[in-house]
Amino acid sequence: MKLKVHADRMSQPSRAILIFCKVNGIDFEEITIDLSKRQHLSPEFRAINPLRKVPAIVDGRFKLFESHAILIYLASAFPGVADHWYPGDLSRRARIHSVLDWHHQNLRRGAAGFVLNTVLAPILGLPLNQQAAAEAEKILISSLTKIENIWLKGNGQYLLGGLRPSIADLSLVCEIMQLELLNEKDRDRILGPHKKVQQWIESTRNATRPHFDEVHKILYKLKTKLYEQQANQADSVTESRIRTPLTSKM
Repeated sequence: MKLKVHADRMSQPSRAILIFCKVNGIDFEEITIDLSKRQHLSPEFRAINPLRKVPAIVDGRFKLFESHAILIYLASAFPGVADHWYPGDLSRRARIHSVLDWHHQNLRRGAAGFVLNTVLAPILGLPLNQQAAAEAEKILISSLTKIENIWLKGNGQYLLGGLRPSIADLSLVCEIMQLELLNEKDRDRILGPHKKVQQWIESTRNATRPHFDEVHKILYKLKTKLYEQQANQADSVTESRIRTPLTSKM
């Protein structure tokens, strides 16, 4: 049976799985689980992932969730996947695992938390939390600094000094791509100082094109929509100020 990938392209880990499958020619069926419509809470999806999160896969009778575990499984189970994604050398694999383990408690907490509490919360019907956004920003900036000074240390273009991308590169870059939803000022303030991180993102994008850009289209589309809304709100405020008559203090 064909591999089934249950995903929402607005989800960073979902995008990593989809890009990996496409780049490596894995035959699969994409089944959209729309988080904004609460489809992940359905009994049908809960039977696949009781944690009710995306992504999740079904390969025959085998069900698996958690994106890092899925990437490892796909790289190991499907023939034709290039060795650089998940090397056969155990020491190199262990180092990739160290990055993946670090990711969830650091970069993901920072990036996902900051974007949620500055951009996405109203779209999901949630209140903005300025304190949570400030705390997440600290974790995010610290994580980007660690990526630049530790994980990207070396002469290679990729994490751990790699000359070609691994599943860790793809997972972390898809996480950082969520920052595209920020306004330009916030995005430049956070990413601007990290030139090596920016180069690494571009290298990973180039290594996985055209699939990288195709899977991220949904993000670019939402970004444009958000910018248009911000521009319209700014115009409305300006127009309101112009129309408000000045009252004399005399």
